[in-house]
Amino acid sequence: MAPMAVALILGWWLVAASRAQQQPRPSLSLHPSQRVSLGDTVTLRCHLPQLAAQVELYQNGHMRSKKGMDMLQDTVEFSLVSVEKEDAEKYRCQYRVLEPPGMSGKSDPVELVVRDHRYHPPSISLRKHVEMGTNVTNRCWNKNHGVTFFLHKEGHPAPIQRQKPNAVGTAIFTLFGVTPADSGSYRIRGCCLLSSPLGDSVMLEVMPTPAPPGRCQPYYLNLVVAVVGGRAATLVFILVLIVFFLLTAHRQWHL
Repeated sequence: MAPMAVALILGWWLVAASRAQQQPRPSLSLHPSQRVSLGDTVTLRCHLPQLAAQVELYQNGHMRSKKGMDMLQDTVEFSLVSVEKEDAEKYRCQYRVLEPPGMSGKSDPVELVVRDHRYHPPSISLRKHVEMGTNVTNRCWNKNHGVTFFLHKEGHPAPIQRQKPNAVGTAIFTLFGVTPADSGSYRIRGCCLLSSPLGDSVMLEVMPTPAPPGRCQPYYLNLVVAVVGGRAATLVFILVLIVFFLLTAHRQWHL
């Protein structure tokens, strides 16, 4: 009897898994932003590819909330009012359909980042004026240990580098072989799901490398060569004339 029960359970699980794979997955978005401050309200919207009977919201793998569907809608909203640091997690959603009965797969995870202004913003230091091709080192530090540092450049929506701090809370970012395109304002943020505010910005200016001496006046050099070459040709011509007249005079003297 036991083997038959195991077979039935396994068969039911395979059927359920097959139906879940057949249902298109939903998507999840956070509003007004994926990054909020403590005490803010954030709305999680589960976007449905088809009509559903029930939608479930998962926080870090555990179901946090579910809603039954009693009308035609392609989006279901879940609100987190006055978010706390415990809300800084990964969220996913999935839905259930009745005909044919089954459950969809979970959506891709979305991270909610909660800024805690009690965390001191990280500080940053770098050389502000450098030449092209230089390797620029950015050092940042913070009293809050265990966070990950992210380097942001003004005009870029996503961080350009991330680093784990060392034992004393310092992280080092390096920009290799900088060009004028690397000029701009840089800031550091401590992260991850529980985030510090952005630190003060610093400005990096990349200056063109000056040309080595002797390479900036090619026209002058060519002119000098031309003049010297012209004088040498004139001198050779005069010498040829002198030799010619001397030979002519010598022949006439012998005659």
